[in-house]
Parts: sequence; C-alpha cells; structure tokens
Amino acid sequence: MLRALESLDAMHLEGQRALVRVDFNCPIAEGHVTDATRIRAALKTITYLRDHGARVVLVSHLGRPKGKVNQDFSLAPVRDTLEHLLGTPVTFIRDALGEQTVAASRRLPRGGIALLENIRFNAGEELNDAAFAATLALHGDFFVNDAFGAAHRAHASTEGVAHLLKPAVAGFLMMREVHFLGETLAKPKRPFVTILGGAKISGKIDLLDALLPKVDTILVGGAMACTFFRAMGLETGTSLVEEDRVDLARELLDRAGKKLILPKGGIVAAELLGGVTCQVASRDQIPAGFGVYDIDPQTVEIFGAHIGRAKTVLWNGPMGVFETPPFHLGTMGIAQAMAAATERGCVTIVGGGDSAAAVAAAGLEDRMTHVSTGGGASLEFLEGRPLPGLVALHQDQP
Repeated sequence: MLRALESLDAMHLEGQRALVRVDFNCPIAEGHVTDATRIRAALKTITYLRDHGARVVLVSHLGRPKGKVNQDFSLAPVRDTLEHLLGTPVTFIRDALGEQTVAASRRLPRGGIALLENIRFNAGEELNDAAFAATLALHGDFFVNDAFGAAHRAHASTEGVAHLLKPAVAGFLMMREVHFLGETLAKPKRPFVTILGGAKISGKIDLLDALLPKVDTILVGGAMACTFFRAMGLETGTSLVEEDRVDLARELLDRAGKKLILPKGGIVAAELLGGVTCQVASRDQIPAGFGVYDIDPQTVEIFGAHIGRAKTVLWNGPMGVFETPPFHLGTMGIAQAMAAATERGCVTIVGGGDSAAAVAAAGLEDRMTHVSTGGGASLEFLEGRPLPGLVALHQDQP
C-alpha cells in the first residue's frame, strides 16, 4: 500500500516545507500555456498543503532541454497560469542549486507556494545523480510525489529524493491514478471492455498480453488494425502496416479468439490531408492506392454497442488520425459512447496520451470516470511494470 498525503497528521503540516513533484509538462505557445489540464490535476494536493499551513515547493520538468538552460522550456508561463488558478502569488525560483535558492524556499511563509525552474535544466536530474538529489532535498522537510506522468522515470526528483526525505507520500492525483488504473482494473465490474487504438501493434504488445486474460472484449481500431487486416490476408492499400509484426498479429488473433473485435471497415483516402475527399470501404474492399485513416460508421456503431453493455471500459489509443478532420469522427464517436456509458453508471477510464487529448478535444473530460494524466506511465503501469517513482514511495513503508 502507498502512504497517502492524507495519512499525515494535518496538525504537523503547519510550517513544514513540502517538496512536491508535480507534472506540469504542458503545451506552451507564444509564452502561454495552451492546455492547463495537468496543472488543474495537481491543484487538490497543492491547496490541501497550503490550507494546512505547509510551505509548498513545487518541482516539475517541461520538455527535453537535455540538461541545459533553454528558455524555450522555461516554466515561467506555467507559474503565471498556476497563479491565476490558485488566485495567490507563486514565487518563481530560477535554479534548484545553491544556498541562495534553498534560502528562498526556507523564507516562504506558511501557506506560501514556490515553483522551481525546469528541473531538467540540470543534467543531474535525468541521471538520478545522488548529489543533485541531495541538493534538491534541501528544499523540503518531507516529500510528496503527485507526478504520475513522470513516475516511470528513475530521476532525481521522482526516485532519488524519495529516499532522502521522509516521510515520502503520494499526493491526491497519484492515489487516484493508482486506484483507477490499478485497483479498479484488477477487479473490474463486468462486462469489462478494452478499446485499443493508435498506430502500432509493437507499442501495445505488452498491454495486449497483460489485458487479454482479464477482459471480456478487446475492440481494436487505429492504424494498428491494418496490421491485423494484413494478417488476415486482406488488401491494405497504402495504410500503415508493421510488416515485421504481421506474424505476431496472426498469433494474437488465434490466441484472443472471439475476444478481439476488429473494425468492419474504415474511412479511406488517397492521401492524409485535412479536408481531403474520402470514402467508406469495408475491410475486404480497401482500394489499392488508398490508406485507412479512421474507422467507419458501422464500426463506431458496433463498438458503441459493446461499450453500452459494459460495466467497465478502458480506452487507450485513438481510432484514427483524429487531429486531421475528417478522420476524427470515429474517435469522437467512441468518446461520446464512453460519456453515455458513464452516465448510466459504467466505470470509464481513459488511459492517457492521445486518448486523453481526444477526449479533451471533444470537451468530454468531465463525463469520464477517470482520465489519466500519464502517457507512457499509464501504459507501463497497465502492462504491470514497476514504476520507479511508485516503488520509491512503497519503500517508505515500515
């Protein structure tokens, strides 16, 4: 069991410095955060600590600056958005190293909040350097990890510091992610339906293996379905097919049997362009010179019926190239079916990454039971791999 932030004696938080690892790896354009989903997801932990008089020091990465200062990856715009959402000033500390910066975190008033500059500006972060982790630990009296999206990385701010600051506990977001991606799926209400999409089977092999014994039905869409079509001996035109995975797809079809359901057809076009002329084609009549870029309306209806009968649904991966209309309709249809299922009491879980982006684009985030903030972390967790950031918190247990 993870030790949760709520388990700490609230009376003893007063005046203590909480070093909090958050995941503020948000899209930024022209100096402004364009999607604050990950910032909002951390607010419950931040406000809980603030309201109990703790001095909150936030740590996050942004992008891949490769261990060097690069203002294109500065967290300054994130600080501005955080101030707006909290309605309170946030001190911006431009360097995690040095006595002056540690002094700045120590000067925070009770309930005060500070944000360190992008932790990946320091090479020691991704190396999980012991000396760097020790310096980082000087900013806190205890550690809270609320960055599920970075928990699969053994970095100084996710794993190293957890061994140095005690107690080391999980924030509200981390606990929610573990509950829905772990505990709920370990004993799902049935029927349990999984929807898998995206481009490649190779990225979902371990997930398929992990879920196959647990699910009642797996609905497969996205470009990965075309590799299965090829394994069935069907023409796939110019569609994306992993030639070196065709035999694997054939083996998965045999092993999964009736559990695995493929699209009846797709939306095809001569090229992948927004607004291009497209047509519906059944899976056994895909024209040469055309590629499949979305699932067809009949498949949306069939998949929707399975979702409608389910009591637990896990979705990972879009049904098509949803960023490029008109190839977004299949993914939007699945999102709408998920939202309707939620309303009738089904547990609906969106496994992060492109699926979460699609749900956000559809404006349906609030109509899902849980939308994970993790991309790669969600996938690895669902596959059953140990996440270093979580393992380090477990080691704090007596």
